[in-house]
Amino acid sequence: MHSAVTAWTFVESPMLENLLPVSLREATYRRKFLENREENLFMGSFGSFAEAEAGVPPSKAIGYDNAEAAKTLYSHQIYFYDYPALFWIGRSLDDGMRKVFDLGGHVGIKYYAFRRVLPYPDDLRWTVCDVPGVVQTGRELALQREATAQLGFCTDFHEASGCDVLYASGSLQYLATTLAEILASLPEKPRRIVINTAAVHPQRTLYTLNSIGFAVCPYRIQHHDELLAGLTQAGYRRRDGWRNEGKPIEVPFVEGGDQAYYAGCCFDLAG
Repeated sequence: MHSAVTAWTFVESPMLENLLPVSLREATYRRKFLENREENLFMGSFGSFAEAEAGVPPSKAIGYDNAEAAKTLYSHQIYFYDYPALFWIGRSLDDGMRKVFDLGGHVGIKYYAFRRVLPYPDDLRWTVCDVPGVVQTGRELALQREATAQLGFCTDFHEASGCDVLYASGSLQYLATTLAEILASLPEKPRRIVINTAAVHPQRTLYTLNSIGFAVCPYRIQHHDELLAGLTQAGYRRRDGWRNEGKPIEVPFVEGGDQAYYAGCCFDLAG
């Protein structure tokens, strides 16, 4: 784990001589990060998730909790990297599983995307857990799209207790609490866990910052083997695993920052 001394010191002065480190390339990238509005960028290395959060530039909002931005941030479509998870969600429905808990599912983007190709059963209950501003927009959208019979929202991950499928698509990296810690807190564990586009690293866990345009988020790139070991220790057995090729992630100017990648898996509760 990195020491806090490795954290970036953000200086927002326009004078290049006041930007550290002095490398012109790094200084240029830092300015691009600070001024970013549309790209998905990463910068810095920190000793913990909390230290990364404390390292967000003062001029930037922190996190996704923005009801207005939630209306346009993501498209409700199926991307090429969604297909492994789509397969396992479909298999879960075929196996009679009806309660899906979508951890960090934004405004229900995957619920809307997947229903185009999956025959959703009438008794499906898909619950999205996210931050309050996003949940507010998600509920409004569900009313507009007449999806409230199946799609619900909450802000407390403890409501995952007793669900059939805990689904996390591109969300684990934004959570201060690890999935292993979440599972340990649930009175009744989910029967199946489907993870997709989780930010992972082959050698260690790395904490960094992610600019999403309107805000900056602390971001955990978890040691891949640690993520899977946490599921095994929680009583799950692996059914499948994959790497989301073609979805880029890199933390420039950080040792090993070019080795990060996105991955997914499916685990079932043993017994």
